[in-house]
Amino acid sequence: MTTRRDLMTNALLTAIAGAPLLASPATALAQTFRTIPQRASARVIIDNDFAGDPDALVALAHQVLTPKTRTVLITSSGLNLQFADKAVAGRSAALGRDIAIDLMKRAGIASPPPVLAGPESFGASDAQVTAAARAIVAEAMRDDKLPLFITCGGPLTNIAAALRLEPAIAKRMTLVWIGGGVYPKGGWEYNLATDVEAARHVIEQSAIPIWQIPQNAYRQMQYSIAEMATTLRPISPFAAWLYDSFTAPPDFIDVAGAWPLGDSPTVLLTAISAESSGFQDRPALRINPDMSYGAPVEGRTVRVFETLDVRLTFADFIALLRLHAEGKLPAPA
Repeated sequence: MTTRRDLMTNALLTAIAGAPLLASPATALAQTFRTIPQRASARVIIDNDFAGDPDALVALAHQVLTPKTRTVLITSSGLNLQFADKAVAGRSAALGRDIAIDLMKRAGIASPPPVLAGPESFGASDAQVTAAARAIVAEAMRDDKLPLFITCGGPLTNIAAALRLEPAIAKRMTLVWIGGGVYPKGGWEYNLATDVEAARHVIEQSAIPIWQIPQNAYRQMQYSIAEMATTLRPISPFAAWLYDSFTAPPDFIDVAGAWPLGDSPTVLLTAISAESSGFQDRPALRINPDMSYGAPVEGRTVRVFETLDVRLTFADFIALLRLHAEGKLPAPA
């Protein structure tokens, strides 16, 4: 019986046999180097509050550089007014859109996807139905052979607005959300607290499949400050720009020895691998007024990730930045 391993071994031997003999083994290795073929396996809509914590920019850069997904739309959400700088109050979603556009220009993305700003307010109202929500609906309803993920590293404002506009999109994409408190208790968490009504609509009233990365899981994504300076920053001007976005935190933040890049699991789970991370499929739970979890939503489950492969995530990101700097970033087949 011929196994997959036999076929791969035969292919490798054939490749070696067909390679020209050169005087230097090192030169031979360099000239016979072949990239491992990859093809895009999913479309991704990226939704985030790009004017806030710069971990959103790291996740965005990672997602648009990977050859494993095709980013088809980017939408920006606003910041919680309780924590936003007064200078950006009332315009944080628009500012986030401009930052995302700037990032793609600096990265030299040849055919960038559309970038649209969501509303500057939160809660359920007609004001939430912006061009961003309409674009999410249009992409979800478009026929394409690739499955669709919508990743959210902030409040669920734009996703809830799109689902209210066209509930049928729930069956046409999977949501990967960074947010919510620790299971089974729950409690205050920034992305949830910023727009509780949006989270309630998405979790309790829609049928969209949800992969949730709650607070205890996304806080595992710690990246050393020293490593950011010595490993990330020197790679390229683009990497240095990403690094510089972390150098002016708000005064109320006491930077520790690491920065939690909590939005990066969106890329891990959609573009790298979900196999080395741990999850449980749990009953979806209603959100109480104090943001604790309440009674189960009948007939609804949520995939809750509890452990994440931090090493794989950051190693992939740094490697893609290096390939990007060298002009060797593989294009998806």
